[in-house]
Amino acid sequence: MLPTGYTAIIRQDGPWWIGWIEEVPGVNSQGETRDELLSNLREALGEAIEMNREDARNAAGESFEEVAIEL
Repeated sequence: MLPTGYTAIIRQDGPWWIGWIEEVPGVNSQGETRDELLSNLREALGEAIEMNREDARNAAGESFEEVAIEL
């Protein structure tokens, strides 16, 4: 089962909102509003997961098995 949620750490910095996804290093963004920041974080997280998925499958080669891991 894949995670159903992630934690966004956000704060306002002057006129900008900035944030990070706690569980995924390198996923961060900014926005002019809180809502824009959260939307940008969702998009960045989705892109990062898809890129990581593609990298893992390429590294595994042609024959691999997918196994769900729960915490």
